[in-house]
Amino acid sequence: MSGTLKIRMRGVRKAFGGKQVLDGVDLDCGAARSTVILGGSGSGKSVTIKCIIGLITPDEGVIEIDGVDVLKLPRRDREALGDRIGMLFQNGALFDSLPVWENVCFKLLAQGKITRAQARDRAVEALASVGLAASVGELSPAELSGGMQKRVALARAVAAQPEIIFFDEPTTGLDPIMGAVIDGLIVDCVKRLGATAVSITHDMASARRIGDDAAMIFKGKIVWTGAAATLGHSGNAMVDQFANGEREGPIQMELRK
Repeated sequence: MSGTLKIRMRGVRKAFGGKQVLDGVDLDCGAARSTVILGGSGSGKSVTIKCIIGLITPDEGVIEIDGVDVLKLPRRDREALGDRIGMLFQNGALFDSLPVWENVCFKLLAQGKITRAQARDRAVEALASVGLAASVGELSPAELSGGMQKRVALARAVAAQPEIIFFDEPTTGLDPIMGAVIDGLIVDCVKRLGATAVSITHDMASARRIGDDAAMIFKGKIVWTGAAATLGHSGNAMVDQFANGEREGPIQMELRK
């Protein structure tokens, strides 16, 4: 990773009860670059991004965005920071009771930053950026296929033109072709906005397509960082085992006691 840092984490720790989920996470995410975080189930990927977003408060450590330690910001400033962040959730998280156009501009409408008429126009623009016609805005989420729902969720993530976008397993539940389509749209949207992207995924093909940089988390610590293009042949036995889906290697399934 090179260039200006957008996100910097140092010594971030978080425990839930007696379970230490994050155990001193150190992570750098470059400005206007796409970073992919890899790791097995329960390794701490989701908790890491939730700490950055502010959904979870870590027990220790520093999380800086543009050089400012966000954990020390007053509540009002922390909420303002949220306006600069977009999120694509794993399951889309669309509101079934709202038409697509309201889903896309929900955040802007809820904050009173846009009129309903303006929201319709903004939604049309955002939908077009993910390859969907304006008419889709009048449909309900239940009328959409899984791939279309994911595209609507992406449109919502970029509608407010955020500086940072988080992607939680963006290709989960999609067939390989639709997964590649979504990845292409993610790359296009991130580049058009000049945004910093942080993704977590188990899909190695997706990780290589959307990532500039990659980091692997294991037992609550970042154990490797490098170019996403090297996944599977990084020279790190742990990373290559995970990326290639190999049973034998330094990562062994732990038995529950």
